[in-house]
Amino acid sequence: MERRNNSNSQGHLAVVGTGPGPVDLICPRARDAIAAAQVVLGYRTYLELISELLRPDQEITGSAMMQEVERCSKALDLASQGRSVALVCGGDPGIYAMAGLVYQLARTEGQPVDIEIIPGIPALSACAALLGAPLMHDFAAISLSDLLTPWEIIERRLKLAAEADFVIAIYNPASKKRREHIKKAATMILEHRSPDTPVGVVTAAYRSGQSIQLVTLDQLAREHLDITMQSTVIVGNSRTFTWNNRMITPRGYEDKYAI
Repeated sequence: MERRNNSNSQGHLAVVGTGPGPVDLICPRARDAIAAAQVVLGYRTYLELISELLRPDQEITGSAMMQEVERCSKALDLASQGRSVALVCGGDPGIYAMAGLVYQLARTEGQPVDIEIIPGIPALSACAALLGAPLMHDFAAISLSDLLTPWEIIERRLKLAAEADFVIAIYNPASKKRREHIKKAATMILEHRSPDTPVGVVTAAYRSGQSIQLVTLDQLAREHLDITMQSTVIVGNSRTFTWNNRMITPRGYEDKYAI
């Protein structure tokens, strides 16, 4: 992976994706970046998941949810002082995480920092692997969190993705305050999909307490399923099927080859 040197600064900021959580699912380059860092910052839960990779001589700074701007700004500031910094993100840093915010802040604050983005296994890939092969054809990823995006925009994107028959990977399907958004989303998708459309719900993928639920779109819209902030929901397209407790979306080989 090419490292982009954005300045003459000796400081370096690695924005590191740690995947779903277990250290054996973190790529070697990410491990190396964490090991080389003088300072490691991140959401406390993510730091706890990789605690065995951290050392006593490193400066470790954990912060809470809703402190993303402060976290990224501090990481940039420390790196601009010439320090080697790792900013830890769950999943992939460029998918609903910190990579974009780091670049935005570096641009607006004029921080002279060498920034490197190190990819990780995103939630949709981890959850898809546990479900089977639901993302074998075109798909859309949509977050139901309306904290930064108005619900009207989320609603429009859901409707268009459903109409276009994309498999839909739904991030942030629920929180303590958002209990009905996922049902609203399922009801909208039902306007364009069969009630029997397979749906996979994976919670805490590859972590303690992991759960996998295979349900239908109708159940998602009508029943009170166990869906939390740690869940990812994958809604199949019109050709998705289930087999042996697995969820599979055909790529189209059966239309061209004898299989």
